[in-house]
Amino acid sequence: MINLLFLAHCSFEKTPTLPIIIFEIVTLVGAGLATLFLSKIKTKIIPRFLILALGVLIFELFTSPMWLNERLGVWAYLYHDVSWILTIGWTAIILTVVTITDQLLPQWKEWQRFPIYLGVLTIVVTFLEILVVNLGIRSYAPEVLATLTNIFVAGVPLLDVLYYTPVFTGLVISFYKYWSFVLDDEPLIPSKKRQWLRSIGIAFLAVFLFEVMIHPMVENRNLPSWSYLFFDISFLLTGLWVAVIGIAAVVVDRFFLHWPIVLRFMIALGVTGAIAFPIEAQLMSAGFRIYGESAVDKFTGFTTPFFNTPVEVAFAIPCYMALIIACIRYWETILDNRL
Repeated sequence: MINLLFLAHCSFEKTPTLPIIIFEIVTLVGAGLATLFLSKIKTKIIPRFLILALGVLIFELFTSPMWLNERLGVWAYLYHDVSWILTIGWTAIILTVVTITDQLLPQWKEWQRFPIYLGVLTIVVTFLEILVVNLGIRSYAPEVLATLTNIFVAGVPLLDVLYYTPVFTGLVISFYKYWSFVLDDEPLIPSKKRQWLRSIGIAFLAVFLFEVMIHPMVENRNLPSWSYLFFDISFLLTGLWVAVIGIAAVVVDRFFLHWPIVLRFMIALGVTGAIAFPIEAQLMSAGFRIYGESAVDKFTGFTTPFFNTPVEVAFAIPCYMALIIACIRYWETILDNRL
């Protein structure tokens, strides 16, 4: 029964049209040419591509209930409707924009170049989003359409262009940049003492912006009316997730500060997951967190022991935390080192 349920959830139109096949070929060839070009102006381009692709894939896995990618061919999918071809395409575009901007503006600080990345990518991604929508590849979940404005540009909702794209690219660029410091073995000056007010502010902003973006997937109900900031985003829950991240930071700083960065990051993910998942499970059980129909439709039917919570929720939490923690650490690093 579970296998049949899983197959039903994976059922959507996969048969490609000729224009879509051409789009896929152009995407893969373009990504290859972009990588070849970037390798001439930047070292270690393949590892950089893989790091950024991982960030894009994490984002796509976490937010997959918000949109549907169809007609790419059975060969094009990794999980449900998450396509490796689209992942490669987005990665090549983002890496190209970031690398060329860094080459053209080497004297600018990181925080000055960051809005340039977002501005250029918002324009580029807008045209590509229009393309995939009009090819019949991309469509939006009913919950997403219900929360958007009624203003569309060539079939693409304006909010998707002006809000979703900068949040998406901002998170994955921060993820990429943070791990690029590790890849390049940057001579960073470790902060002797974490500036907690600044860190909490960065964490709250990152969590809030991401929560606003994904709120069509899950609704926060039955919380005090005075706690809602925007839509159903409650500062009580936003503050709770920030506190969980803060606890992980204290644990890492206290016991693992001299461990390699990769291990510290994995420990932070482990600590946040160990705390956040039981909280999420209890919030779901108590009716404070209600997942939308599009998200529930992608649940396989498998649940976790003890909490009886969909395994997809357990998997989503580390994805969420990986992007948020990397974003926080990137901004802490560039501010501490005045990069």
